[in-house]
Amino acid sequence: MKGKNTGFWGGSAIIACLPAAASLRLPTVIFSAAGTEKMQEYRFCGSLVAMVTPMHPEGTLDEGALTALVEWHIREGTAAIVAMGTTGESATLTVEEHLWVVDRVVRQAAGRIPVIAGTGANSTQEALELTRAAQKLGVAGCLLVTPYYNKPTQEGLYRHFRMIAEQVEVAQILYNVPGRTGVDLSNETVLRLAEVPGIVGIKDATGQIARGQELIAALGGRMAVYSGDDPTAAALMLLGAQGNISVTANVVPGAMAALCRAALQGQVDAVKRLDAPLRALHRELFVESNPIPVKWALAQMGKIDKGIRLPLTWLSLMHEERLQQAMAQAGL
Repeated sequence: MKGKNTGFWGGSAIIACLPAAASLRLPTVIFSAAGTEKMQEYRFCGSLVAMVTPMHPEGTLDEGALTALVEWHIREGTAAIVAMGTTGESATLTVEEHLWVVDRVVRQAAGRIPVIAGTGANSTQEALELTRAAQKLGVAGCLLVTPYYNKPTQEGLYRHFRMIAEQVEVAQILYNVPGRTGVDLSNETVLRLAEVPGIVGIKDATGQIARGQELIAALGGRMAVYSGDDPTAAALMLLGAQGNISVTANVVPGAMAALCRAALQGQVDAVKRLDAPLRALHRELFVESNPIPVKWALAQMGKIDKGIRLPLTWLSLMHEERLQQAMAQAGL
């Protein structure tokens, strides 16, 4: 079940943003293993889709739709696939299902596009085991959400992420989404973690542009910053973020890939033009808890079946028209 981890992919989606990204000093990660020093460069930039997990109406996993989504994203220019994050319903899948999805996405991608696995948990030991298992499956990196519910201190957060990075040789991206977890990873703690080998980036889903700009400046290129908030992603990329881990990219992957390329290249006029038809979609995809709206949209497009797991439910009828209008405005 192991895939090949080549570290850097030369796919067209990534090459397109390298000139701008190179000027932002993408991080080089140096690992030391078994007494030898091995250097690998990880360059994740552009539109990184936080991909949904397709399910049948009864809630079982839909392998056919999953593989079709991977192929669609590759054709549309998505720069990387993030499997088993919040949008992938990681909270409602068993560990076996979680790793099956990661393995299937890695196999289908077959080195054509990087795959990043969500491996965070509110238990450090569980996150460590998931990260180690994902690394063995051949992912290019792992996305680790802040431990939720148990509300650790900033020192606890630092030790949590440092322990995982020290024990698993895979590129790791921190994930700060206090609106979902109830835990906020401070910029000061991120700066401490930037000194830990193996931690190459952070997904900032706070939606606070000024805070993100301050973090980018303070990091000075030691760690990549990715937006995790579609409405403000383009602005943050124009200020130096390396890409967007996107919910909207599930529905309009080509449009989001183009938007991210323009933002990374500093093309402000192009960014305004490309983002304008997507603004309503950015907003309406969160009219109910993610991934409820985005799954409804994909089902309307015929990309997935009407499957979601409790305690999440299908989109309320009262929100369908608004989301349909936003999709039409985006050209769907």
